[in-house]
Amino acid sequence: MEIVAFILVLLVAVEHFYILGLEMFFSTSKTAQKTFGLDEAFLKQESVKTLMANQGLYNGFLAAGLLWGLFFANPVSAFSIQLFFLSCVIVAAVYGYFTASKQILLKQGLPAILAVIAVLMV
Repeated sequence: MEIVAFILVLLVAVEHFYILGLEMFFSTSKTAQKTFGLDEAFLKQESVKTLMANQGLYNGFLAAGLLWGLFFANPVSAFSIQLFFLSCVIVAAVYGYFTASKQILLKQGLPAILAVIAVLMV
């Protein structure tokens, strides 16, 4: 189960680094338009690009925290660090479910929930 937990936490981190890339560097791309369900004209507004970049930075913090818990924390604190950042992802996914898109809970929340279960089983 330890390997499964590691893979799931890593998957959540990689997903959030991917979101960081979309929101910070490729916010007007076709992929971003499709992913976020927003049109190109809206995404090209400077204020929207700024907001997207800010969101991307927060997603990067989540990913960095998960990597910290996986690779750099001592074994005693790694468990708590992973659970904290996975919980942040889940809270963000639930909030996104109610405010943005029902798909967020499935695409971002479910992997984090599975990772929490796996981490708790180690």
